[in-house]
Amino acid sequence: MGAGMPKALLPVAGRPLMCWSLDALAASPDVDRVVLVVPDGCAREVEMAVGGPSEGMVIVAGGATRAQSVAAGLAATSGADGVLVHDTARPLLTPGLVSRVLEGVEGVDGALAASPLTDTLKRAGDGLVVAATVDRMGLWRAETPQAFVATRLHEAIAAADREGRIDQATDCASLVEAIGGVVRLVPSGMANPKLTTPADMELIERLLAGPSQ
Repeated sequence: MGAGMPKALLPVAGRPLMCWSLDALAASPDVDRVVLVVPDGCAREVEMAVGGPSEGMVIVAGGATRAQSVAAGLAATSGADGVLVHDTARPLLTPGLVSRVLEGVEGVDGALAASPLTDTLKRAGDGLVVAATVDRMGLWRAETPQAFVATRLHEAIAAADREGRIDQATDCASLVEAIGGVVRLVPSGMANPKLTTPADMELIERLLAGPSQ
């Protein structure tokens, strides 16, 4: 984002970005503890942004990659039967979506919020010439939160680390899928955009402000 600070601390609609997701997790009756994984050296800054230490929240340093950061967070969830992984760059999280994703794990190894693809997909060739039109039937956009049986996510991360592919993962669900885990898609049924570039900021702030704004 070019802001010179961790994305989670960026002011969005008047608050640090991460606070929007933390509010939803705090309001969820299904969440017992929150592990906030932050860039190394930023723990104190993050603690101040969320109003100081709080019961039920642990702040840990992350790693150089997404998977390494998830592993660091997972290490702080000792004793948990299930874990929920959420990217604070998706600030429109709601307690309802948290509940639906956790319910989606019933009878399988994991579940993730997702949206069906509605756009026509093109595969680019040399010089950005269209090489093919890709059939979008059955294709979904993976989002967060993602929830897992804790032991299966532990197994998936350990296997990826052992096989040298942990840094290639773009989400946790793909790690669990790679060890033969069964993962269910849960339609998010809502706007759940990710703040990735400055161009995303206007849309996200408008959605956070609500339909009357």
